[in-house]
Amino acid sequence: MTSKKKIVLAYSGGLDTSIILKWLQENYNAEVICYTANIGQEIDKKKIIKNAKRLGVKNIIIEDLKDIFVKDYIFPMLRGHAIYEGIYLLGTSIARPLIAKRQIAIAKKFKAHAVSHGSTGKGNDQVRFELGYHYFGPKIEIIAPWRIWKLNSRSDLIRYAKKNKIQIPQDKKGAPPFSIDDNLYHTSTEGKVLENPKNAAPEFIFQRTVSPEKAPNKTSFVTIGFKNGDPVTVNGKKLSPGKLLQKLNIVAGKNGIGRVDLVENRFIGIKSRGVYETPGGTLLMSAHRAIESVTLDKQTMHKKDVIMPKYAELIYNGYWYSKARFKLQKIVDLKRNKVNGSVKLKLYKGNVIIVSRLTKSSAYSVKKVSFEENKTFNKSNIEKFINYHKKKLRS
Repeated sequence: MTSKKKIVLAYSGGLDTSIILKWLQENYNAEVICYTANIGQEIDKKKIIKNAKRLGVKNIIIEDLKDIFVKDYIFPMLRGHAIYEGIYLLGTSIARPLIAKRQIAIAKKFKAHAVSHGSTGKGNDQVRFELGYHYFGPKIEIIAPWRIWKLNSRSDLIRYAKKNKIQIPQDKKGAPPFSIDDNLYHTSTEGKVLENPKNAAPEFIFQRTVSPEKAPNKTSFVTIGFKNGDPVTVNGKKLSPGKLLQKLNIVAGKNGIGRVDLVENRFIGIKSRGVYETPGGTLLMSAHRAIESVTLDKQTMHKKDVIMPKYAELIYNGYWYSKARFKLQKIVDLKRNKVNGSVKLKLYKGNVIIVSRLTKSSAYSVKKVSFEENKTFNKSNIEKFINYHKKKLRS
């Protein structure tokens, strides 16, 4: 007697993944194991367990990965100053590789023959998940329901849910809902009125930032301390990676910081419009660049700036585990041990202003730049320097 096959499903407990769960049970005659990665999103453990058990699931796994997510994924990306197409801080992109890695680990533990995800056929996430699956479990089958089932519309999904007595949230009975993805780093909102780029984003869609107009009229200050290129303290207090980002999210969100409205070029070849909120990440990006400015040499900083667009694109496209990204990460981290000190920021109505940089590094010399002291800088070499570059103009 052969044992029943097993499928590990990336499960949120919501309508779409509950429909996928039932569909997998009907079409694959397999035991479905539900896996949820807690990376700081709004999560209701009781709801997840209740909805999965209602559909007959025995194994429901919920992992708290917040610190791992921040330390091993967000911080390395932050050190690379990764920004896609000049504006997107890659909040959704960076979350998928970790989920995929853990999902494959669960599949191996339970000897599952397949993994499944709920990403749609028009989005980037299907690529990100499946490249991660392939890297860690190339022999494990991948089931992508949105690309193969016959449920072609929101109405089809609703009818299927009703037929199978799957609970339907009130806001999902009418027009297609906003597509929302959130984690500790960011929240993205797409769909509905946002699909037409001529429409302004309604204020009610923002979840973790107040509007700059309604932010306090008084400035706030925050000091972020860095060690070996990573943030370790807020206002002098050492915090775990997850709690550090959580604290910065709160203070930045209260001051209307971290909102972007963008039209991005998806990896699969279409454009999409979304509104993203990355409050704490916006502070970290500003502070990290500021601390590097007084701790790293010009050549290292400029090399990082040159590779950044490619580095960001690799992350966006799902190539976190690629040789190309690993190679660029080595360049990013070449002198991270020199990036130590603290940066004080002033926050005011959506603005992030550098107040001060404090470091023991000798990369920045007050004596060399001072207008009052000239002994440490040989000005006689400047004329030779300029003449050399005059010749290069025509070479």
